[in-house]
Amino acid sequence: MSVFIKICGLVSTDDAILINRFPVTFAGIVLFYPKSRRNRTLPEARSILEALRPDIKRVAVVVSPSVAEIAEIEKLDFDFIQIHGRLSDKVLRAANLPILKAFNVNDLDQYPSFQACDNIAGYVFDAQEPGSGKTFDLSILNKLPRDDKLFLLAGGLSPGNVAGAIRTIHPDGVDVSSAVEYDGRTGKDPQKVADFVSAVRGLSLSRSDIT
Repeated sequence: MSVFIKICGLVSTDDAILINRFPVTFAGIVLFYPKSRRNRTLPEARSILEALRPDIKRVAVVVSPSVAEIAEIEKLDFDFIQIHGRLSDKVLRAANLPILKAFNVNDLDQYPSFQACDNIAGYVFDAQEPGSGKTFDLSILNKLPRDDKLFLLAGGLSPGNVAGAIRTIHPDGVDVSSAVEYDGRTGKDPQKVADFVSAVRGLSLSRSDIT
């Protein structure tokens, strides 16, 4: 089994250049969410996207977006939109890019309602506070019915626990942000990224190693 790696919360071209060195499949940039210290403007996002290796899939990460915000995202070179919070029917219909619907431990009851949506390409399962680095009881995810959409695990993953999480859940991919950042500030720490990738690769090759 190959396991994707997604590095989320890129804040600079330096972050992009760093993860280009690793077998990373997805990169995420937070938009339209000023509460997050990782939030970037559209021009900043454009610069980060331009610095990424061409084969890395680009993910716009948003919270309860409007149709207008989706339209702005789709002007840039993104491959997916990851949506936390509310996903309205209007947004679902308006989005042309495939959607990764994010869930946390409080809204897992909504999961079945999105399984039949053609525009939903996959799911991201996060902790109650996305981006906080906090963990949650992973065993609850094994009770969810699986389908052929991407199943990405997030929420408190780190070099020390990601191998165990993969063995427990068998996700298609793992998503990390805070655990690979510098202590006390944003930006990705090269050693922490290397440690995380090594922990995942100890179990399986990432798809970018194979293709």
